[in-house]
Amino acid sequence: MADTPWLGDTCSLVDAFRSGDRSPVEELEATLAAIDASELNCFSHVAAEEALERARVADVSKPFGGVPVGIKELDKVAGWPDTEASLIYKDRVAGYTSTMVERLTGDGGANAVGLTTASEFGGLNISITKLNGICHNPWAQGRTAGGSSGGSAAAVAGGLVSIASGGDGGGSIRIPGGFNGLVGMKGTAGRIPRGPHTMIAPLTVVVGCMARSVRDVCRWYDVTAGYDMRDPYSLPKIDGWERDLGSFRDALRGKKLAILPDLCGSAVVRPEVADLVRDAGELLAKLAGLELVDGVSVEIPGMGVEWAFGNLAGLAAEVGDLWPDCKDDLTAEIAFGMQMAKEYYSLDMAGSAEIKRMHCNEAIAAMFDDADFIVCATNPDVAFPADVSINTRVGDVTVGIENNLALTGPFNLVGNPSCSVPVGTLPSADGAVAALPVGMQIVSRHHADQLVLDLAHLLEQERPWPLVAPSSPR
Repeated sequence: MADTPWLGDTCSLVDAFRSGDRSPVEELEATLAAIDASELNCFSHVAAEEALERARVADVSKPFGGVPVGIKELDKVAGWPDTEASLIYKDRVAGYTSTMVERLTGDGGANAVGLTTASEFGGLNISITKLNGICHNPWAQGRTAGGSSGGSAAAVAGGLVSIASGGDGGGSIRIPGGFNGLVGMKGTAGRIPRGPHTMIAPLTVVVGCMARSVRDVCRWYDVTAGYDMRDPYSLPKIDGWERDLGSFRDALRGKKLAILPDLCGSAVVRPEVADLVRDAGELLAKLAGLELVDGVSVEIPGMGVEWAFGNLAGLAAEVGDLWPDCKDDLTAEIAFGMQMAKEYYSLDMAGSAEIKRMHCNEAIAAMFDDADFIVCATNPDVAFPADVSINTRVGDVTVGIENNLALTGPFNLVGNPSCSVPVGTLPSADGAVAALPVGMQIVSRHHADQLVLDLAHLLEQERPWPLVAPSSPR
């Protein structure tokens, strides 16, 4: 048996399976042992016996053949818990498997090992719930892993699995990607189908993965992306994401890049984070032959309470008659939001939210009138203490849900592709942790996903990042 799970990227693990240097059974046994020994609290369900059965017959010729994969607990796997990370559904079982997971484990050959913890209903970008407790950041116990895909990010950066599924409705792939030193790609809206039983509104959610390398993301897209009739907004399939990675360099040369660490003042960004983003952005421009442009300054409107309340409509419909008796079982922020929405949400507020969304779309479009690519911070600072939720001052820095969302959320509202990549580490603002990852978003126009991934790959080649946290099992 291997001493630890694979600590390289997923593509190299598949290569090791195919060469005979490692076996799917050996890898799964190491994974299960690491999950059992871990203090990260990033798995809420482990299906050990069925995963072992699959490992014994794994077809390693498939793209993810035999690879142990974590599945975010907001995804559906038939026969597994379907809790939405909430106490109120702690005993519910999924009756079907999501399209993405079905493609991943079917034609992709991946071995789903268990469910990774998420924030309740995906509603917060932190990693603590009443159902599961705190999911810890593998770079420092007691620091947030982000959310809502925090468990997936912690599992991958913590060396338990090499890749895991994620979802992003306001930053829930990119925020934990930035906090955990991973690649977090939010594709153009609809790139990977979200069905079956797709909840259409509010047209901000995409699905994908938490990964250690850009090529791992591309392989995930090769397997899972492409139209499915049960998601009417899913996009046609593009072939060759991994094959064509690195082949768009000529297309990049001469295009314009704007470096906007705080996204035109949308968030309060720690100065040292802004410096790392500027440095990485300038390097990216040099590597790709991009023209740096100044003077891109657009006010991106905040969506305000109207948007937050409107987003609770789907949750209210799902919870139905369980409300208000279930209120004490909900996370405080979710319960408060539901209560306020029930009491104050109105037709006028719904209309106001749509007007603000239109203005947000115009603002982002105006930015791309002047630049082909934008880089900004993924998070305003490094990972804050795991028990922080609403905005809080830590030293000279504002941390918490709203300040984080200001940098990632606009690209969900409008649907642009955006990839978070690691650009270095910094000590925490409170001085308690010596080194925590900093992420930078690379953003472009709709459908320019491959160009975004090529830029991410350029930076990865020039400045390779740690594939796992220093404290991961070795």
